[in-house]
Amino acid sequence: MASKSSLDPLTLLKKYTGTLVKIRLKSGVEIRGRLENCDRFMNMIISDATECEAVNSQAIRKYGKIFIRGNNILFITVEQGVI
Repeated sequence: MASKSSLDPLTLLKKYTGTLVKIRLKSGVEIRGRLENCDRFMNMIISDATECEAVNSQAIRKYGKIFIRGNNILFITVEQGVI
């Protein structure tokens, strides 16, 4: 049986610091970039951030480094490969 701390979403998320992630916001916007940091509210700092179309993942805008409030996040996935 896995320990409780390994099942904690924040612990799992911190494990992926420095990794490419895709974040879908409640507004439907999709952001891709490198997870730099997150806090206990799942607020995140994303570097090399790019806004993408949700349907075909085509880049719309490049932002550089952004801050995303945790209460705006619908889901997060870890990306394989390059943005």
